[in-house]
Amino acid sequence: MRDFIDKEKRSTIMETSKIERLRDMKKNEEKQQETAKEKMSRKKLLCVIGIPVGILVVIYLVLALFFQSHFAFRTTINNVGVSASSTSGVEKKITKQASRYEMKLVEREDKTESINGTDIDMEPVFDKQVKELLKKQNGFAWPYYLISPQKYEAETMISFDEEKLKDVLDNLSCMDESKWTDSENAQIKDYTKDGYEVQPEVYGTKIDKDAFTEKIKEALDKMQPEFDLSGEGCYEDPKVKEEDDVFQDALDTLNKYTRMKITYQAEGKDDVVLDGETISTWLSVDDDFNVSVDDEALSAYVKAMAKNYNTAYGNRTLDTSYGQTVTIYGGNYGCWVDNAAEKEMILEDLKAGKDVTREPVYSQTANSHGENDYGNTYVEINLTAQHLFLYVNGEKKMESEFVSGNAARGFDTPAGIYGITYKEQDAMLVGENYETPVSYWMPFNGNIGLHDAIWRDSFGADIYKKSGSHGCINMPYLKAKELYGEIAKGTPVICYYLDGTESEQTIGQPDAEKAQAVVDSIAKIGTVTKDSKKKIERARQLYNDASAEQREYVTNYEVLTAAEEAYQSLKK
Repeated sequence: MRDFIDKEKRSTIMETSKIERLRDMKKNEEKQQETAKEKMSRKKLLCVIGIPVGILVVIYLVLALFFQSHFAFRTTINNVGVSASSTSGVEKKITKQASRYEMKLVEREDKTESINGTDIDMEPVFDKQVKELLKKQNGFAWPYYLISPQKYEAETMISFDEEKLKDVLDNLSCMDESKWTDSENAQIKDYTKDGYEVQPEVYGTKIDKDAFTEKIKEALDKMQPEFDLSGEGCYEDPKVKEEDDVFQDALDTLNKYTRMKITYQAEGKDDVVLDGETISTWLSVDDDFNVSVDDEALSAYVKAMAKNYNTAYGNRTLDTSYGQTVTIYGGNYGCWVDNAAEKEMILEDLKAGKDVTREPVYSQTANSHGENDYGNTYVEINLTAQHLFLYVNGEKKMESEFVSGNAARGFDTPAGIYGITYKEQDAMLVGENYETPVSYWMPFNGNIGLHDAIWRDSFGADIYKKSGSHGCINMPYLKAKELYGEIAKGTPVICYYLDGTESEQTIGQPDAEKAQAVVDSIAKIGTVTKDSKKKIERARQLYNDASAEQREYVTNYEVLTAAEEAYQSLKK
């Protein structure tokens, strides 16, 4: 039974193998058939493609050969079409073209005229030029010429009678000078609130004869069918046109300058506005279209404007400490516009082209811009009473007698309002016949100033009339020291004479106060260095000038002697 089953299995396996072999054979046959079909299709495709390609190649080669002796498609010589023409054919075409040639002249004002070749005996001239042009052509590149037309220009292919040409040109309507109109440059006209008006350029009909004649000859040589006189530059055109950069730059500059405004503001003053109406009167444009500002006009404006703000050297009133109001004449205190600096600032503002609100540029200013611009902080000096007051923010801070300029010798201290020029400690006052050290120097009118005077025993009353200064305000040492500490550069000093306020009051300057100047000077020496020489010498001079009584109040004399010894040691 088992053998039977095994035989059955083997039979089945053999049958299956036979079927698979038959199936494989069938597949191989189908593959062979498909391969044969593909080969056949390829052959057919090659035939289909090859035949046209072959034809194209033949056509390409035939035309390449043809264009060895003929001009390629889309070729012109001197505006004559010569496609597929031989050299002899080209010459025939040019000859034919010359025999019936007419050039159209396109002129301004929509006018046209013409020049006929027959009127100037035009005829072709061939001197191997056509053959030379053909040599430049690559016949095998004829497909390229289909998309890139060749335009040749040859010289001396045309001849004409120049005398006849001259006659023809002279008789043209466009050459009639009586009919010419001049060109005009673009112009920048009047200023308006909306900007400057512009007059565009005007194109006239005046012809540049020499240029016209030369251009015509060139066009005839090329057998140009049309000649545009404007395009060829035969007219005497405007030199400056509205669209030119130089013109637009000038116009932009003018408009920028006049569209901005400067508003001057100052306390107690109405605003002053500088705008285009005024600025435009200063501006000019030269032949090269450079914009310039009239310096004289600008200076005149600044000078006039400054009068509204200048207060120096003017008159003011003062409610004095004596209950009377006085008018103060002159003096350099007050606001003063720096005209030169203000001019430069205006020019800078113009170049910036933006609205500005500011004060004028001052060379000096005052406490305020009001009528009495000295404000409420000032030194009041009554030269008649020989008495001064210091007011700070309206409050009386101190007062003192003084001695002013010697009236008998013509050194009267002048009235007026001035400002403290600067402050200096330990100054040396030098004059024609004197050299005097002072501890506190406060000049306000040139070489006239406030300072201490330790050489004086008393101040006030009428001392000044016979024993006054050279014009300075001499003060007691401690009063000068106090004043020095309270005032600053620019503080107004108001000097006046007031009849009826004469005073017999004097104050003394005791030895102890005079000695204080020596004490302070010694104290200022500080740590001794190689730079301490002047301080030591000054302290020594003050001490030596002091009386024996005054020296008794000098409590730090040992500091001076020690400083002198220390300095000598440093020198070694």
